[in-house]
Amino acid sequence: MGRITRRIATDVGGTFTDLVCFETDRDTGASRIVTAKSDTTPPDFEIGVLDVLEKGGIDPSSIDFLAHGTTVVINALTERKGVKVGLVTTEGFRDTLEIARGNRPDFFNLHYVKPPPFVPRRLRAELPGRMTYTGKERTPLDLSGLPAVLEGFKAEGVEAVAISFLHSYANTAHEEAALAEVQRLWPGVSVVSSHQITREWREYERTNTAVLSAYVQPVAARYLGRLGESLLSRGFGGQPYIMQSNCGIDTLEATARIPITMVESGPASGFWGAAELGGLIGEPDVLALDIGGTTAKCSLIENGEVRIMTDYWIERSRKSSGYPIMVPVVDLVEIGNGGGSIAWVDDFGKLHVGPRSAGAVPGPAAYGKGGTEATTTDANLWLGRINRDYFCGGTVEADMVAAERAISALGRKLGVGTDEAAEGIIRIANNNMVNALKLVSLNRGFDTRDFTLLAFGGGGGMHAAALGKELQVRKVVVPAAASVFSAWGMMMSDLRRDCFVTRLVDLAEGAGGKIDGVVAEAEATVLAAFADEGIGAERITFLRYGKFRYQNQEHTTEVPLPGGPVTDADLGRIAEDFHRFYEREYTYRLDAPVEMVGIHIVAKAGVDRLEMHPEPLGDADAASALKGRRTVDYAFEGRHEAAVYDGEALRPGMAFDGPAIVEESGSTAVIHPGNAVEVDAYRNLYITLNG
Repeated sequence: MGRITRRIATDVGGTFTDLVCFETDRDTGASRIVTAKSDTTPPDFEIGVLDVLEKGGIDPSSIDFLAHGTTVVINALTERKGVKVGLVTTEGFRDTLEIARGNRPDFFNLHYVKPPPFVPRRLRAELPGRMTYTGKERTPLDLSGLPAVLEGFKAEGVEAVAISFLHSYANTAHEEAALAEVQRLWPGVSVVSSHQITREWREYERTNTAVLSAYVQPVAARYLGRLGESLLSRGFGGQPYIMQSNCGIDTLEATARIPITMVESGPASGFWGAAELGGLIGEPDVLALDIGGTTAKCSLIENGEVRIMTDYWIERSRKSSGYPIMVPVVDLVEIGNGGGSIAWVDDFGKLHVGPRSAGAVPGPAAYGKGGTEATTTDANLWLGRINRDYFCGGTVEADMVAAERAISALGRKLGVGTDEAAEGIIRIANNNMVNALKLVSLNRGFDTRDFTLLAFGGGGGMHAAALGKELQVRKVVVPAAASVFSAWGMMMSDLRRDCFVTRLVDLAEGAGGKIDGVVAEAEATVLAAFADEGIGAERITFLRYGKFRYQNQEHTTEVPLPGGPVTDADLGRIAEDFHRFYEREYTYRLDAPVEMVGIHIVAKAGVDRLEMHPEPLGDADAASALKGRRTVDYAFEGRHEAAVYDGEALRPGMAFDGPAIVEESGSTAVIHPGNAVEVDAYRNLYITLNG
């Protein structure tokens, strides 16, 4: 190869740290993919990143672009490994965190106990001062008691301070003053105020977000700082970019200030990759499905845009209300159905799959690490859908004796044989995933027949064709190198920031100018923040949305706003768009006044993204990629002799029919009888569901 461009994506997971490197020859356009995996190294996670670069043979000084995703923030929250936080709030609102919301999930449980707040009452302090919901000062802020509050925090061992005042979304002056005073009185302390994260209303959610951001900020800032220093000392001269929960990337410095924005960076990169790939192949409407070892996650992409929400909760379940985090997060549904999901039988003799997982240790029974319970992976192996002689790309010898023992034990509880039990596991797992896909599509008024199912992750291709048939999608696409598709998504991301501002405006005469004023104010704030980091306005593009509702309703529907100035002439179209979007989701519309609750501004700046170039289509004959044949139980269509293809040997233009199996080192695609497959110019598998 001649002059090489290296684009790197690294991802720190709970068990492993992954590397994907795309190398492109600038002279010939030839490219190759390098992957590597090393152990994650808590609490010094940057060591694992350096280890995986070394394993991949990557010299940091040769890297042209580096994107980094991490579970550090979500792990710190769920494992309670953050720091002690003190909260400063408005007088009379000390117990907002404790009161929380009344819509508990376990509604008829008279013994229900709310999850405890991250800040105990003794570390929640009040200051006099009050803004109204319109942003007018009702009571001046009194900071005279702040020194004593901070001294109390110091005595308690507090390491981070969160500030959240009533109605600061409308006027940030009080929070700004308190923030500056904390920094003056306690130099070097980690401190964050709610307006730095979000300008949306809902006092409990905004306060909890500030608290959780403060809770993880020192941990994440230390990690990101050490990562940047380690890369710099080894010759990396570029800007490390950090994957965000909003499907964009941001600079290391900006993320270190507000690290809560990367709480769901892992799933976001995969769904953004799905949107980008959809654009490349002419499929803007996509149902994206990511099946990993523990969970399956899905999201709907319409017109090439991933839906972003701020109604995000962690640890929410049927028995716990969880904790809200009001930051932009990709709109997704996640269920406990992955390769390691455990199959079990309840007291009524009913088969279930997940949400409990065998994890990496002991893992599925076939791993031979002591696992005794049947999982989805064990069932796929037993039915021949996964090649027992090429398990995990040939790196693991499948323990089929242990797999049979686990599935047979399950079968005895059900009163069926081993084969039938394994088929049942696959059917139940598929049914769970279909229900999840319906939650992001049919339940919101979208017809799945208008969408393409794009399935990735290690298990995406295993279930895609069956799920697509059930949902009657137009076609199914399994991307090339599906097991590392999320890393590819990181390299296709723009520098992105989402700005939400709450402002109530009735859609009446004069509203156009008011809305335009809010938009202009928000965009000016975003441009100023980018300018402080040396990013000029000429690089920034904006997408504008308004959040609307019928007057006096509780929740909102997001509607696109004009790209230019908003005037009263636009109000009719905006109102009609709202009625249409509302009716699609809720099946009806009202003859009632409409009001804007706030705006959502998306600011994007282009970076040195990976460029994909289509290859010429060749001969349709796929015989050169044929590895052999084996009997496969398809769980739905019975047992068939399937042609087995080497996925890495398939070339653009090749075509074949099911029954077939496509094997790669990190994933397998199951092609059912009656399916037809074509390999496109980007080496993706197009599956047409004829059977």
